[in-house]
Amino acid sequence: MTRVASLYLPQLAIERLRRLERPARPLEHVPAAPRFARPVDDDPGACSVPRGGAWRPGARWARDGALGHKPHQSDIDALPAHQRPSMREMGRRSEAAEHPFKAMARGEGSGGSAPAISWGRLWGRPTVLIARSGQRDIVTSACPVALDLGLRPGMAAAHARALVTELEVRDAEPDADRAWLDRLALHAVGHWTPTASVCDPDGLWLDLTGTTHLFGGEQRFCHRLLRFLQRRGFTASIAVAGTAGAAYALARHGGAPITLLPPGEETQALADLPLAALRLEPEALHAAARFGLERIADLYSMPRAPLARRLGITTVQRLDQARGMAAEPIIPVVTFEAPRVERRLLEPIGTAEAIIQVIGDLVDDLVIALQQRGLGLRTAHLACLIVDGSEQRIAIGTARATRDSLHLKRMLAMRVERIDPGLGIEAMTLAAPRVETLAAQTIEAGLGQDDRPRDIATLVDQLSGRIEPDRPFRLSSHESDVPERAVRRVAPLAKPLGWPDWKRPVRMLRRPELLVHVVALMPDHPPRRFTWRGKSYRVIAGDGPERIHGEWWRNEDEMWAVRDYFRVEAAGGERFWLFRRGDGVDAQTGNLSWFMHGMFG
Repeated sequence: MTRVASLYLPQLAIERLRRLERPARPLEHVPAAPRFARPVDDDPGACSVPRGGAWRPGARWARDGALGHKPHQSDIDALPAHQRPSMREMGRRSEAAEHPFKAMARGEGSGGSAPAISWGRLWGRPTVLIARSGQRDIVTSACPVALDLGLRPGMAAAHARALVTELEVRDAEPDADRAWLDRLALHAVGHWTPTASVCDPDGLWLDLTGTTHLFGGEQRFCHRLLRFLQRRGFTASIAVAGTAGAAYALARHGGAPITLLPPGEETQALADLPLAALRLEPEALHAAARFGLERIADLYSMPRAPLARRLGITTVQRLDQARGMAAEPIIPVVTFEAPRVERRLLEPIGTAEAIIQVIGDLVDDLVIALQQRGLGLRTAHLACLIVDGSEQRIAIGTARATRDSLHLKRMLAMRVERIDPGLGIEAMTLAAPRVETLAAQTIEAGLGQDDRPRDIATLVDQLSGRIEPDRPFRLSSHESDVPERAVRRVAPLAKPLGWPDWKRPVRMLRRPELLVHVVALMPDHPPRRFTWRGKSYRVIAGDGPERIHGEWWRNEDEMWAVRDYFRVEAAGGERFWLFRRGDGVDAQTGNLSWFMHGMFG
């Protein structure tokens, strides 16, 4: 069952202007401006008491608007004893009281002359916003004072000035209004529903299918949404219906702040609404007025062909969409749109040379798109659409964000052999799902003494293209006494940490390997003979032991574990790094078995 909500902000432009035009407070009372713009937040804070006092919403008998007004003590005393709220609930009441420091901020009682915080500077005179339409200025929004004087959106600005002499006229900012709606839609995607869309010029569409149970139902969600917008300084109404068209019409012409329409009742609910609720074009509305059509119900009994001929085919489509007889998908906003370019070919191609040529054109187009957005590519996906409808995909990754077209072309050309063109490729798409910010960098003059390390990012990308992408790596030290834990892999461009001062072999085995037939003098001497991988070795020199204790905080088995490491040289010139488990005295430290752990170069 589809449930769509339409959010309507009737005074979006004028109320957004009011938020920006707050009177300036004295400098000592103005907090420091944040470095970045604060995101939209629907959390009223840790305290559950609404701003301005009144009753705490957590009280059981004051929840969900059960009380139409704030109860007085006399009303409570008039109730029977068994109906009076408990002392616990009485203790959760919070009376509205003046903040003790507000008088100081206004300068009351101290002789100060700080200006009072009010909307007089903006709403002292009727205010309207105008926009240019053809050869005249049209009123797009009006403040409450102007609405009371008879000014309405759509009126000519000259007519409004003639009706109200002291009228304050300001230019409308539709781009700023749309930017705020885009920001609100992104907030809705992150907090309320995964599908949200801007409904120009003053609302949102929210697909609430399967989401309202997370907020306690549709009624609670609508109350929460309206309270959130009220805290931001906006007036709104919301309607939830089975179709987007019905929700749009009820939110703007229903007359109630919250409208919840049960499924299947769209036709009856829309019957008494005006034709403007169907989002018709002005020409269709003028034509309907000439024929005497005023309500949506007037269209129900009309045949489709005459209706489409007189009011246009769009009117029929809007009517069917609102009643649920035709689909009207909501195109959701996307938090981030990955750069993407496409080429459709006049004729299918199948040779490697033709594919490489098209790849070059795609890379050039993608680099331009990345430059315009200040991004660098980290991952690229190439999709080739075959004539038979199948797809061939290849992907590349870079060690560092880049926009080097030659480098990207070279890497993609190395993967062309993995593409099976089949009957021919008719379209190719190149997308960059993973990108990073790439800005200009200052290059310092070396003056003949350039000690900067060479950039190996290109080399790493070339190696990754020829072998597995995760094969190139660097080794870096890690804080641990156990040798196999003291070294770990890092990214090929990562800066390795410092190495310890004690000697370690150039090559270490992934796991220590057991030695057999070991002859050694206990407890502090290196072995004289041992067999490793089926070959016997005779030791002619040795150094050690270097004692390493286990990390008891990681594993109980390492509480008393001890390793004695020796550096030995065999008769054939090989040098090994091996160890014995246990100290040769206490059996709890190890079983005295010998292991090979590494080789010196």
